[in-house]
Amino acid sequence: MNKTILALAALSLAIPTSAAAQRYDHRYSLEPGAHDEVAWDFLEGITTEVGPRLAGTEDETRGRIWAIDWLRRHGFQNVADEPFMHNTWVRGEERARLIGAGAQPLILTALGYSGATPAEGITAGIVHFETVADLREADRSEVEGRIVYIGNPMRAAQDGSHYGLFGSPRRQGPGIAAQKGAAAIVIRSIGTDNDRLPHTGATSWPDGVTPIPAAALSNPDADNVERLIERGETLTMELVLTPQFLGMTQSGNVVGEIVGRDPSLPPVLLACHLDSWDNGTGAIDDASGCAIAASAALHAAEGGQPLRTIRVLFAGAEETGLWGSRAYSEAHAGEEIGVGLESDFGAGLIWRLETNFSRSNPALFQQLADATMRYGVLPAPQITATGGADLNIVRDQGGAIIDLQQDGSRYFDLHHTANDTLDKVDPGELAQNVAVWSAVTRVLANHQGSFLGAEPLLGD
Repeated sequence: MNKTILALAALSLAIPTSAAAQRYDHRYSLEPGAHDEVAWDFLEGITTEVGPRLAGTEDETRGRIWAIDWLRRHGFQNVADEPFMHNTWVRGEERARLIGAGAQPLILTALGYSGATPAEGITAGIVHFETVADLREADRSEVEGRIVYIGNPMRAAQDGSHYGLFGSPRRQGPGIAAQKGAAAIVIRSIGTDNDRLPHTGATSWPDGVTPIPAAALSNPDADNVERLIERGETLTMELVLTPQFLGMTQSGNVVGEIVGRDPSLPPVLLACHLDSWDNGTGAIDDASGCAIAASAALHAAEGGQPLRTIRVLFAGAEETGLWGSRAYSEAHAGEEIGVGLESDFGAGLIWRLETNFSRSNPALFQQLADATMRYGVLPAPQITATGGADLNIVRDQGGAIIDLQQDGSRYFDLHHTANDTLDKVDPGELAQNVAVWSAVTRVLANHQGSFLGAEPLLGD
């Protein structure tokens, strides 16, 4: 590792990584009020003209048709819809009410792949667990026939790292509750806001387990339930959830290319996902990511045809289980990808550069650091990039990965809620994302050698 990179590493460790310390300063890059017309055209267009794009539905299909037309109008080549089949779930009626002690309506939303109550709903007592671990350790007799409630409030973090830990009630909680005979499960929303808007998101079920009704309470409603529990009240809930499983329907991945001068070189893959949950319009999750990727591909080619092909991947059916990412990896298993990066964390300011080749290819890492530092981005050679959810093909190949870390301090205020709408995206912050992505993509698309470089020596 050369002296410059060591100095950059020391810099990235020395500067505070709080959201306040990392706020983007326009003096380092763009003019105040900067606006990227190309990215905004995509983002405004798909959220306005299509709206929610739930995986496997006609709305998602309309989103793919819209995106294909947009890519072709903007000069992308080899634009295609690559279909795959997907197990489709749709939302139905959803309402809840406490009866008896603390009687009042509650605001909740079904989790993806939730089972259904009868049309008239169910009524059962609530049993409270603070964590998934507490539920896992509970005796079946504590749970059977009751509605499980799990608290476990999530905390905000600039890098979004709390989502993995605090997301377990949503991901594993329903399956555990079902195995113990629960009538239903209701969790505190996996989000960091205090709006009375619940956060949806997919859950999963162990093999052979029949899905039970599963929902998330808005955080203020969860607070209220917990205050009643602290008062020693015995709580009973009326719950109606009527989602449906539609079976296997068609989804698809949308791809398009800026063709390079040397098509024999493995392409640069810019990924995002096109589907969204059905309660918002999917502006931050993840129309912003697709707008950033597509705009960066176009900007990277403005100085002339790049050496390598730049390919955008708008993955389908990500929210309900990474179906598109897996389908793309399987369909292109025999095609080498040069390097991959993904935008799927809204449009918050990019503040850190990570790769999985800073030690094996320090010269390329230095180029990327030089290209992005003027935008307020800190190089982090000590951190190994792992890539976003839709980069399965690159991970499967053991390929080169770049993570351009965004400020996620507010992301989980909006994530998977009805508040995920266009007005929540700051045009200036979106423009900074595009500028950083464009600079990185330009370097990558004109890089002739290996991205990973030589393997580092032991002890380096």
